[in-house]
Amino acid sequence: MSQDQTMQGIRAKAADAIRCQSTVLPSGLTVLCRTMPGYSTVHAMYATAFGSTTRRFTLDGKAVELPAGTAHFLEHKMFESEQGDAFELYAKTGASANAFTGYDRTCYIFTASGQIDENLDILLNMVGHPWFTEATIAKEQGIIGQEIKMYDDSPDWRLMTGLFRCLYKDHPIRDDIAGTVDSIAQLTPDLLYACTDAFYRPGNMVLSVAGNITLDQAVAACRRAGLDKPAPDHTVTVAANRPENDVPRPEMRFSMPVNKPCFALAFREASIPRGDVRTEMLADMLPDLVCGGLTALYRQLYDQALVNPEFSGDTVSTAGCCVIAFTGESETPRVVADMVRQEIRRLRREGVDPELFTLVKNQMYGEMLADLEGVEDAAEALASAHLRGNTLADEIEALATLTVADANAALQSMLSEDRMTHVEIEPQNQ
Repeated sequence: MSQDQTMQGIRAKAADAIRCQSTVLPSGLTVLCRTMPGYSTVHAMYATAFGSTTRRFTLDGKAVELPAGTAHFLEHKMFESEQGDAFELYAKTGASANAFTGYDRTCYIFTASGQIDENLDILLNMVGHPWFTEATIAKEQGIIGQEIKMYDDSPDWRLMTGLFRCLYKDHPIRDDIAGTVDSIAQLTPDLLYACTDAFYRPGNMVLSVAGNITLDQAVAACRRAGLDKPAPDHTVTVAANRPENDVPRPEMRFSMPVNKPCFALAFREASIPRGDVRTEMLADMLPDLVCGGLTALYRQLYDQALVNPEFSGDTVSTAGCCVIAFTGESETPRVVADMVRQEIRRLRREGVDPELFTLVKNQMYGEMLADLEGVEDAAEALASAHLRGNTLADEIEALATLTVADANAALQSMLSEDRMTHVEIEPQNQ
């Protein structure tokens, strides 16, 4: 069988595994649907490619600079309209609704087992008709101020914020997603409307649904919301978050009321270009090859009680930024960090064990398919891939083509100790 025939087979299997229908409406909105026969519920996600790290842009030639926390603040405000609170409307239909903001996206979701059309109408109209006043903004500033204080009390959140501040000098990932009390105090209706005009345009958004629903049903809801017509034309240019080359701050230590020391060993990587699916897959794979649950190192750390079961590696990637971090709790964090560094050096010298590579690759493939078996995970996985500039089928295809040689080549340029930081939280009583 030729290489082209092999690739065609991989693509066909990936597309069959996803079983997703999609369309792009005249407004520019992408609609994704995974119809799941036998399921009684529907999960919907309406998402925009606008997150906490988008801080500078031009809208129709006018420069706009945003304070930290703008995207998150806007997420809260979108639930409020002149007609009332969207949560009250959802309560009448029995739907469970929520929203969240990430570094590169804001997502609005609901799960429901009935009145699906009504819930889609609430979702699309809520996000499609922003309403801001000085009074409502002032009220929300107080509410979010309390939320910011809650984040300050979270060891996991403080740990991640600390390592980003060590690894980057200028990138907005240094700032908390929710911002600060002072930064959100700068927000005005004009600033928020500039954000919705720029980033809540249908062409910058995706509606993803999964479960007991069809593509035609989702498109009909979009039609009722006026999304079947061309949207207002705005010219938007987002200022790039430039990659950084400075040597990171090597370490940070601080104390909090925690029972056991928490730590993160993190590496700043080259930013991954949008749509470079193979590099995304490799960056996600490397932590599991170093000390994932299938490795001898993880078993050694766990058997010697050097880490808790939650110890793991993860990758965070957004525009101009990519970080691979190993985090957990340990009474001896420096010992654990040194063992991880030694394992990376060994893998760089000796190469990844081919059997381990196959196991990790199969595990990743299984996790991707498992995400498609639940309505919530399916809708969110489809939307997330779209916001990364690809499809789930692209990601499965890219994973299938990776070889142990690709992993060994990545190890020669990634996880470099020249771009490493160690962050540690000590219990306050020590």
